[in-house]
Amino acid sequence: MSNIEAIAARWSVQSDILHIEIGGETICPGADEIYALMFDGEQMFRGRKLRLEPGPIRHSRYPAFLDLVIDQDDEAEDGGLFCHVRATGRAEASAPFGEWEGHPDHLMIGDMWYPLAPGAQKEIEDILVSAGVARPGPLSLRQYLTLRGAMASTSRIGDDTAGRNIQPGLAVRREEEELVSFKGKLYPYQKDGWQWLSFLWREGLGAILADEMGLGKTIQIIALLASPERDAAAPSLIVAPTTLLENWRREIAKFAPAIRTHIHQGARRTGNYRDLEPYDVVITSYDTVVRDGSMFRMIDWRIVVLDEAQAIKNPETRRSQAARQLPRRSGIAVTGTPVENRLRDLWSLADFAVPGLLGDLSAFEQRFTDDLDGAASLEPLVTPIMLRRLVSEVAKDLPERINIPQVLALSDAEAAHYERIRLETIEEYGGSAPLVALTRLRMFCAHPMLLDQQVWSNDQALGFSKLARLFEIVDEVFASRQKIIVFTSYNRMADRIVDIARVNYGVMADTINGETPVENRQLLVDRFSAETGPALLALNPRAAGAGLNITAATHVVHYNLEWNPAIEDQASARAHRRGQTRPVTVHRLFFGDSVEEVVNERLTRKRELSGTAVVGVEGTDADMADIGRALRATPASKD
Repeated sequence: MSNIEAIAARWSVQSDILHIEIGGETICPGADEIYALMFDGEQMFRGRKLRLEPGPIRHSRYPAFLDLVIDQDDEAEDGGLFCHVRATGRAEASAPFGEWEGHPDHLMIGDMWYPLAPGAQKEIEDILVSAGVARPGPLSLRQYLTLRGAMASTSRIGDDTAGRNIQPGLAVRREEEELVSFKGKLYPYQKDGWQWLSFLWREGLGAILADEMGLGKTIQIIALLASPERDAAAPSLIVAPTTLLENWRREIAKFAPAIRTHIHQGARRTGNYRDLEPYDVVITSYDTVVRDGSMFRMIDWRIVVLDEAQAIKNPETRRSQAARQLPRRSGIAVTGTPVENRLRDLWSLADFAVPGLLGDLSAFEQRFTDDLDGAASLEPLVTPIMLRRLVSEVAKDLPERINIPQVLALSDAEAAHYERIRLETIEEYGGSAPLVALTRLRMFCAHPMLLDQQVWSNDQALGFSKLARLFEIVDEVFASRQKIIVFTSYNRMADRIVDIARVNYGVMADTINGETPVENRQLLVDRFSAETGPALLALNPRAAGAGLNITAATHVVHYNLEWNPAIEDQASARAHRRGQTRPVTVHRLFFGDSVEEVVNERLTRKRELSGTAVVGVEGTDADMADIGRALRATPASKD
């Protein structure tokens, strides 16, 4: 070896890679060769004896590790999500890892040379493959979420988007003209919501639509269901509380009449999944999903929508498990209260929308504590799939008054009870019944307990469909720390509503009716207005429907509809009047195929006339016709 003439050589760095320059030739050696030249005193290199010139390069005996880092370009129109590889040395110095393909097993970080840890590149390659990523670079939202989900099982993923709200897709615009099957008008923020939902659907992802009550979550979902893609897709499934199934059917018929819908509910529902496939949208209840789970799992649903999705907040319940087992391209959880009690509520919703996003439940509960710090840590992880707008944030896009008529469905048992009363009324009064003949039916629609004197507990009272729906609304209003007025003609009903509010929520709740001394009424309103948190007033529209100014309330519920529209409109004006600085949401609850639906149609017709304030019930032919139609309306099955 000593007789071989040494060749002059020197180290050089090109693109963070250490090379050897020998004459006019530049060679990239392997890490083992560099070790031999630097640390073992070996001067032979590939059959040549080298005389290496000293240089300003330091060499580490300890390896560098690789991390896959996810990040976002905030100025990019497409959301700008991407990933790159970063190398980190022993001294915590780091540098971007250059070209991925064909990269040697070593690199420079500053002036320090490092060998790569054994298997470092293979580990990063495996992570990329598991997320469906061919190479470092741009990421789809699905790939991004998959990589974030993988962080729970590997320390080799870094997240430079931490603490930032990631909402790609809102920049990806769709035109309303694409909604050829949709007949409604979207407010600007609703159009944003539809575009965001469409983006996630095209990405093959689900979502949590968590807009505050009154912002039109239902219409945004219908716009999505009416998007052009549905024409060549499988049916979609809407799962909702039994009471709201008919409301969904009617809302779809109103805003997207071309969509073929079917309510799968009741004793006569089909047991063959093929009977459901011809429809665009199937509407069913949570309990039916549990009972018919094996049949529902035979359909590859295009979209599964969970309305009032807080119903699956407990992941251990049968309904929650049944919902998560539904095959779907996209799952959308719709709720105004994504977190009611604990952060695990949000885990359950997110696991339905994007399975595995937050890892398994036990690891999630260890990682995120039920406090402000835990919520702050969790927020950026769910932001990409959760849209949450408040009324106060989009107030400029809203009308001063938001009307939400909500048709409810009686349960089978309730419908049978209603039908008995209806037939007894016809038998008693015959074909030319006076308005008083409708009293028992209208009282039943408020609550069956009003027809007898037995004592009902609060839990028993909440077993009735309409009262249960009222307190679902109250849940959401109180979760937002807002106030609500409930109008009902029946004092016993008002007393029960107030008692449930006091006992179940511990809030200020009171009634104003004809028995309330006039001098005390404004005092109660002042106390209600002075409350810093949620509160409830249950008012008789005839006693408290005029004269009072209750602008502290942002929600008004008409629990039972009035025969005269002037009474209802004057009642709504208690909150929606001069001095009110926020939009007021007016909820009108009524049962379909019942006396209440006829009353609602009458109110609509009368409001189309001028001078509604002078409309009375004087026994005109029109009044008698309405009474007759009310007695003929029946919720009994027509199958």
